[in-house]
Amino acid sequence: KPKVGYFLGKTLMQENVLSLKLDELKVIDIQSIPIVVRDASSVHDAVVTLFLENVGSLIVTDQEGILVGIVSRKDLLKVTLGNSNATTMPISLVMTRQPNIITVGPDDSVLEAARKLIHHQVDSLPVVTSTKLSNGQERMEVIGRVTKTNMTHLLLDLATTS
Repeated sequence: KPKVGYFLGKTLMQENVLSLKLDELKVIDIQSIPIVVRDASSVHDAVVTLFLENVGSLIVTDQEGILVGIVSRKDLLKVTLGNSNATTMPISLVMTRQPNIITVGPDDSVLEAARKLIHHQVDSLPVVTSTKLSNGQERMEVIGRVTKTNMTHLLLDLATTS
């Protein structure tokens, strides 16, 4: 008897493979090196770092590498335009602080990171490992960053390898 009905074609099978690959990928698989400035840095230092590294945002940490803030290109532009004191101003006055920083962990899925990038309309997310201190506070050590560029590279890699 001839088989009658619908059968999974090559295209559908390839789509299933791609979705399985995306489900298995973790942030640690695609993260890049964090571009960091210290909380004691000046706005001038941050602007120079931003241009030298060619990034859209900088992660601000303390001396131990613990996340204290994030500063975007737009934040720096707002404070420097028409402000002659901006060069000596500390970056801690300009940065976004916790709890307003959206982060991801190294074991979070790539899809979750993409959702956070889109939902919060940000260009990058710090990748952090969290530990609870005895006083109940959370200590977040910066180990990487995930950007829209990382996501685009991943999309291109998946499209060309399948």
